[in-house]
Amino acid sequence: MVASARQRMTYAEFLAFEEASEVKHEYLRGEVWAMAGGTPSHSRLQANCIMALGTALRGRPCQVFTSDLRVRIEVTDRSTYPDVTVVCGPPQFASDDANAVTNPIVIVEVLSDSTESADRNEKFSHYRRLSSLQEYVLVDHRRRNVEVFRRKGRTWEFIPSEEAGTVELTSLGVVLNIDELYLDPTAPAA
Repeated sequence: MVASARQRMTYAEFLAFEEASEVKHEYLRGEVWAMAGGTPSHSRLQANCIMALGTALRGRPCQVFTSDLRVRIEVTDRSTYPDVTVVCGPPQFASDDANAVTNPIVIVEVLSDSTESADRNEKFSHYRRLSSLQEYVLVDHRRRNVEVFRRKGRTWEFIPSEEAGTVELTSLGVVLNIDELYLDPTAPAA
C-alpha cells in the first residue's frame, strides 16, 4: 500500500471520514493517508494465507479476518489494515473505535515493493506494542519466502523459512505449507 498526500484530523474525524470514503486510509497520531490497491499476485497470496489459516483453525475459537478489518494500536495512536489478522477468543474493540480490534494473536503482511520497508520497520514497531500479538508474519511477493517474528518475552525471535517446506505458527498450533501459500492455479505445470 502506498501513501498518498497526508491529511491531518482527529481520530473521531478520521472515523467519520473513513465511513464516508470508498478508499481505506491509515491513521497515525492525526495524520491520515489513502491506501493504494494491490496487485493480482499480492491479492492471491493474501487469499491463500486466509484460506490456509481458516482451514487450519476450523472448529477452534479463532477468527481469520481480511484487510477490511481495522487494527487499532491505542498506545501509539495508530490504526491500520493488515493483510490478514487472526483473533482467538472474543474480539476486543478499541475504546474509541467500535470497528477496530485491539487483540490480534497473529498479523500477516504480504510484502510489496512499495510497502516492504514500512511493513518490516515502522508498522512492526507499532504492532509490537499490541500485548496480544504473538507472531508477525511477512510473506514475500517476489519469491517463496515467509518470515515469522515470534514474541519471546520482551524480545522477538526471527524464524526464516525455506523456499519449500513449512512455516509453524506456534501461537495458533498451526503448520502452513509454503507451496500452498504460493499456489497459482493458472500457472503452467512444471
